[in-house]
Amino acid sequence: MTVLPGADDASLRVRGIFLICLAGFCFSTLDACAKTLVVDFTAMQVVFVRYLGHLVLTVGSVGPRGLPRVWRTKRPVLIVVRGVVLFASTLCNFLALRYLQLSETVSILFSSPFLVAVIAGPLLGEWIGPRRWAAVMVGFAGVIVVTQPGTDGFQWAALFSVCAAITYAFYAIITRILTASESDSAQQFYAALVGTVAFLPVMPFVWIWPQDLLQVALMGAIGIIGFVGHGFLISAHRYAPAAILSPFVYVQIVWMTLYGFLVFGDVPTAANILGAGIVIASGLYLLFRERTVKEA
Repeated sequence: MTVLPGADDASLRVRGIFLICLAGFCFSTLDACAKTLVVDFTAMQVVFVRYLGHLVLTVGSVGPRGLPRVWRTKRPVLIVVRGVVLFASTLCNFLALRYLQLSETVSILFSSPFLVAVIAGPLLGEWIGPRRWAAVMVGFAGVIVVTQPGTDGFQWAALFSVCAAITYAFYAIITRILTASESDSAQQFYAALVGTVAFLPVMPFVWIWPQDLLQVALMGAIGIIGFVGHGFLISAHRYAPAAILSPFVYVQIVWMTLYGFLVFGDVPTAANILGAGIVIASGLYLLFRERTVKEA
């Protein structure tokens, strides 16, 4: 982390927290735009536009001279796999957004830290103890409260959100592995490139031209907002450690709930509020235990 001249640790952490909250606002806005678009366009087209815009902005931000720096990679297979699981997570999330409330999708997606804790053992050798296993189980219970499987309240589209959480967990694990050898710009570049190239061959068959200025604006916005949001996310981690920033990721559920109510008229159910609360509380405890173990 680069320490700014004249800034103490407290001010740096406040700046990091502010940036992570801005990132959450951007991602919530992105999902609200995507939810509007997937009503009239296929999820594949919306994902393609999102990553194409991100790719154009990434290339434009580094310029022609900077391109050799971002496409050089020491682990090409793994960085491509990272891009694949990220666009798979985005696709599943956008498919879910067509049918579910924003607050529902984000509540389920917040289960990804529990999945990371589980799969980090076999993949990274970072095994969790009984207390963190208990937090994982309680967190998954919160997801069950939100999805309500086996009841009249269950919606099959929730399975898309579950898949989005699973693939995002693998994305997070792979990102941790690549951090040791790959630059942030290279990871950004390949994530956008893979997402663009993956759907390029099918675009002639599913592409629908926007019919009004609002649709054009929303399509342009999702690429820009995604790029800016990831920029805030990366910058936040330069100013504060992940253990400080992670709890503030959950602020995103406030933005998602507000967008759902103000834009789509969605009122969260009691089950959604209860389940989200359980997921957030379990996630915060998991973060607390991880921090405690590291400091011990």
